[in-house]
Amino acid sequence: MTITPDITIIGGGIIGMLTAREFYSAGASVMIIEKNQLGQESSWAGGGILLPLYPWRQTDAITQLALQSLKLYPTLANQLLEETGLDPEWTSCGLLITKNPDITNAMTWCTSNNINVTAADARFFKPLKTQPNHPLWLPSIAQARNPRLVKSLKQDLINKGITVHEHCALTGVKFDNNRIAAIHTTSGENRVNELIIASGAWTGELFQQLFAEFIGEQPQIAPVKGQMLLFDAKPDTLNYMVLDGDQYLIPRRDGKILAGSTVEQDNFNKATTSIAKDQLSTFALNLLPALNNFPLVKHWAGLRPGTRQGIPYIGRHPQLDNLSINAGHFRNGLVMGPASAQLLVDVMLNRITSVAPEPYQLSNPNH
Repeated sequence: MTITPDITIIGGGIIGMLTAREFYSAGASVMIIEKNQLGQESSWAGGGILLPLYPWRQTDAITQLALQSLKLYPTLANQLLEETGLDPEWTSCGLLITKNPDITNAMTWCTSNNINVTAADARFFKPLKTQPNHPLWLPSIAQARNPRLVKSLKQDLINKGITVHEHCALTGVKFDNNRIAAIHTTSGENRVNELIIASGAWTGELFQQLFAEFIGEQPQIAPVKGQMLLFDAKPDTLNYMVLDGDQYLIPRRDGKILAGSTVEQDNFNKATTSIAKDQLSTFALNLLPALNNFPLVKHWAGLRPGTRQGIPYIGRHPQLDNLSINAGHFRNGLVMGPASAQLLVDVMLNRITSVAPEPYQLSNPNH
């Protein structure tokens, strides 16, 4: 006899995996269904800066999830390392932001949210070639190495006995009045108790295909392509993250340096382009001339789940009793992931939330 899990999650990216882990910690049985492999889409492809870019220019809804995740990440990273032996490389290397024309807003935001910040002095610019404008140094800002974080999370789910179905796509939904009774996948039919859609950039398309006839409230989520480069630099070439204008450099522990990223409306096309490669390479080599001594070893693209203001949808669906959503994090899936998972589980289990849930509800007009 097949046992129906308490929670069925569609989508095995960082959001789906963290949500599964949070429900497991609450005592629920969980199954994840992923159309490809766990963590291999936007979660793998991002840079891993654990702060929204220029957070004082973002909505308060993004700030609240980011700040809560900052509190959760050190414990999460330590647990993953201890329980799987795979290091997600959470690294508090600090972030230099070279240009802040809105310096007053920046300082106010950092101060009011207890983010350590100082003016960046000349020593930060010795390896760099740029024109600073009210540069800021945020020493406590960390990064996670995306591929290693998702690898450790996947292993953690397997260790916990969470059911994982990879290369399994959702193809249909069976309704029973205002509930979902079962789902159809490429591997067969599964009955469900609670269904969560956490399928990233594909969430909007899934809702259109499977739910449009039955429900009015639809999440407005569309793919936004981002391209990245990787330079095979040596350790200590750059010791901190640098945000310069709209682009950034991220040094990993082994010395490799990421350069990113583009923001492109290109539907579900993940192909890399020579234009983006040239643009990012020129940026990186100009900003950090030492990179001219190292080979460019990788160029890739990922699809972010874009929403109008970057605010994710987190919560129960207002029309279907056992349907929930955790998707639409745009560029900040890693940044907001732990807090997003915590919020959804708290809402679904009727627990007190650490973040006010209203801004993320599907019915909120600000999305």
